[in-house]
Amino acid sequence: MSRYFSERFATLRPYVPGEQPQDQQYVKLNTNESPFPPPQAVLDAVNAESGRLQLYSDPDGRLLRRKLAERCGVGEEQILLGNGSDEVLYLAFMAFCDNGIAFPDISYGFYPVLASLLNLEALRIPLREDFRIVPEDYFGLGRPIVIANPNAPTGMCLSVGEIESIAAANAGHVVIVDEAYVDFGAESAMPLIGKYDNLLVVQTFSKSRSLAGARLGFAAGSAELIADLNTLRCSINPYNVNRMTLAAGHASLENDEYNRANCKIVADNRAWTAEELKKRGFTVLDSRANFVFAGCGWIGGGELYRELKARGVLVRHFTQERIENFVRITIGSCTQMEILLKTIDAIREELSQ
Repeated sequence: MSRYFSERFATLRPYVPGEQPQDQQYVKLNTNESPFPPPQAVLDAVNAESGRLQLYSDPDGRLLRRKLAERCGVGEEQILLGNGSDEVLYLAFMAFCDNGIAFPDISYGFYPVLASLLNLEALRIPLREDFRIVPEDYFGLGRPIVIANPNAPTGMCLSVGEIESIAAANAGHVVIVDEAYVDFGAESAMPLIGKYDNLLVVQTFSKSRSLAGARLGFAAGSAELIADLNTLRCSINPYNVNRMTLAAGHASLENDEYNRANCKIVADNRAWTAEELKKRGFTVLDSRANFVFAGCGWIGGGELYRELKARGVLVRHFTQERIENFVRITIGSCTQMEILLKTIDAIREELSQ
C-alpha cells in the first residue's frame, strides 16, 4: 500500500470474487452465473439505449421501479435500485447498522468485508452442525441482522414463516434478507414487507435473469427504509444505474417467462447433478440455489478444486475450517454438468491407480 493510504483501512481484507481466468477456456462453474444468455428482447433494449450514452440515466429509474413494484406487490416508493445487490447491501449496512450487525458464520463473504469497511461490530452466529440456520439463534440480538436465503455457499434455505419469526423477534432493528438465489426454489419474504417495517428484502438480476454483467440489484421495504437508503445513494452516486442496465432490467421483467423456464432447467439439472454426485460418494447439502455444496471422503475440497482446474473445470473452494472439504459447484447446462462428472470420474480413476 502507499504511504498515503488511510490507517482506517490498513487491515482491511477485500472481498475476493470468483476467478475469471484468461489463460484458457474453462467449464466455468465457480461464480454462479447463468448458463443462458438473456432473451433477445433484452439485447434489443440494450442496443437501443447504446445510442443515447451521451445522456445521463434516469437517477430515479422510474420505469424499472414501477415494473418492479408491480411485480413485488409494493409501491414505487418502496423500491430502491442498485448497481448490483452488493451496492444495495453496502447502503443498508451504512444506513442501519451503527450498533453492529449479525450474520451466519458461514455465509456470503461480502458481509464481513462490509462490516470491516464500515467499522461495524460483527456478531457471527454459528450454523448448526448440519449447516442449518436456526431462527431462534437470531431472536432478540439487539442489532440488525442480514441473512442470505438461500444461504451461500450452502444453498440451504428458511421458510417464509421462519423469516417472519426473525423479523418479529427483532422489531427494533432492521432485518435484511438477501435473496440473490431465491428464484431457484425458495420462497421470497417479499409478502411480509407490508407487515414488518423493519424488513428489507434484497434481490439481484445477476443469477436468475442472466444479467450478471449488467450489474443490477434492488431492495424492497417500507417507504421509510427506502427513503433512508436513497438519502445515502444520492449522496454517493445518484446515477448509480446506467441507461443500458435500466433498459435491460425492464425488458427482462417483461420477458420473465423466459427467465422462469431457465430457472426450472437449472433446478432440474441441480437435482440430477446432486444425485450423480451422491452416487460418487459425495455429501451434497439440500440446495435451493443455482449451485450445490458438496464434499466427499476420498478427496479433499482443495485438492478436488485444483485437480478440476488442471483439467479445465472451475469450481469454488473456501478455506474456512468447517467447510474446507467442500466445493461449491454452479449448476450449468446439461453438457457442462456431464463434463464435470466425467472429469471427477477421471480424477478418481487416476487416484485409485
